Amino acid sequence: MISPVSRPVQSDTTAASSKPHDKATAHATGLSKAQDAVTHSPQGQKNQLNAHILQASLDVSISSGNNSMALLYRTAIDNINEQLAPELGPNALQAAMQQDNSPEATADRIVSMSTAFFDGYARQHPNKPPEDVARDFVDIIRGGFEKGYNEAASILKGLGVLEDGGTIATEIGKTFALVQQGYDDFLESKLQALQLPSSDKTQD
Repeated sequence: MISPVSRPVQSDTTAASSKPHDKATAHATGLSKAQDAVTHSPQGQKNQLNAHILQASLDVSISSGNNSMALLYRTAIDNINEQLAPELGPNALQAAMQQDNSPEATADRIVSMSTAFFDGYARQHPNKPPEDVARDFVDIIRGGFEKGYNEAASILKGLGVLEDGGTIATEIGKTFALVQQGYDDFLESKLQALQLPSSDKTQD
């Protein structure tokens, strides 16, 4: 009764050892499945998106600067989306590309699209002091923007087009400053609005 069980085990072991290419095939299949899993993961899809953007930029000539701004815009919006997701769900911002990729237009889109979700964020925190809500919200979208900016800058550096003093470096640097100023202005306006009722009462 024991021998019929032991023979197939020995036969399988012998067959496996005598056919090393079977192991290689299995390894290759496992590697392929792992690569597919990575490709279909959120990070893998994001990497693919960046690759497509880079290829398009190279095809159209990234030296023009416009595609670099589009890359910065896309990575900034993607990362702001990630920061807002726990509060407002995935893809809170619609990252549609626009024709005008100047620093001013790019910064304006980033600021206007991200700050537009302030009311939705505030509704998620009804018991938090309004001043804290405003500051926390700006911290979240600012952090997302800065992460996206750093990713875009890293990609452009890798392409060798982000030279100090160059047009692209100057333009994305200007965009960075404009977005930061936009967030500062937004926060200041919210804090001032919160102070108006008390100041009015004082005057009365």
